[in-house]
Amino acid sequence: MVKGLYTAYTGMINEQHRMDVLTNNLANASTVGFKKEGATSQAFDEVLALKIKDTTDASMAKPLGHISMGVKIGENYTDYSQGSLRETGNNYDIALSGTGFFTVEFKNKAGETSTKYTRDGGFTLNKEGYLVTKDGDYVLGTNGRIKIDPLQNSVIDKQGRIYQNDTLVGTLKITDFEDYNYLEHYGENYYQTVDGAREKNGEFQTLSGYLEMSNMQVVKEMVEMISVSRAYETNQKIVQAYDGTLEIAANQLGKI
Repeated sequence: MVKGLYTAYTGMINEQHRMDVLTNNLANASTVGFKKEGATSQAFDEVLALKIKDTTDASMAKPLGHISMGVKIGENYTDYSQGSLRETGNNYDIALSGTGFFTVEFKNKAGETSTKYTRDGGFTLNKEGYLVTKDGDYVLGTNGRIKIDPLQNSVIDKQGRIYQNDTLVGTLKITDFEDYNYLEHYGENYYQTVDGAREKNGEFQTLSGYLEMSNMQVVKEMVEMISVSRAYETNQKIVQAYDGTLEIAANQLGKI
C-alpha cells in the first residue's frame, strides 16, 4: 500500500518537471533563435519484493516477485531544428538557414571572457563600430572582432562575408559541431561546449534582414501541457485514494 503512494508521488514529481520545461518553452515563444527543450522519463530498476513477516516458513522469506518503484526524471534534450524566419529589413539582423551557430566573445560580470554560441542574429554596431549582440557581446569573425564603418552601407552575402564599397571588411565565423550532445545552455540564449565537443564545417546560408524565430509551436506545447496536467491529477487522485484507505485502516479497522 505504501509502495502505491510512493509510485504516485514519483509520478507527480516527474509531471511537475515536464510542466516546468513546457512553461520555459512557452515563455520563450518570442525569443529569437530559441530552441525548445524536452524532458524524458526513466523507470527505476525493478526490485524483488519479499514477505518479511510470513510465519508459514520461518527459515526463509518468500518472494512476491519483481516490482517497479515508479518513475524518475530522465535527461532533458534540446530540439535544434530550424525555426521560422521573420523579415525585419534591418541589415544587421542576420538569420542562419541550415546548421551552425554564430560565434560570440562573451564577458561575464567578473570580466572574464569566453566563447559562446548562439542562433540569435539580432546584431547591431556599438559606438566604436564593432558588430555586437543586443547584450553588447562582440560577434566574432574568422579573424576576430568585426569592425564596420557605420557611415557606409554594408552588404552581407549568403556566406557571411561583409562588404563595404565592394571591399571585404569581415566574415562571420559560423561554428558547427559533430554532436550537439556536447553543447549545454548558458544564460538566456547562448550555448557553450563541454569536454568532447568537436567542431566541423556547417552547411548554412546567412540571410541579412531576417531573424530566425523560436522553433516551438505554441499550440502543440499547450496541448502537451493539458496532457501533463491530467497525468498529474491522476497521480494526485491515487494519493488521495490511498490516504482514505489508510485512514480507514488506522481509525476504524484498528479499533476492532
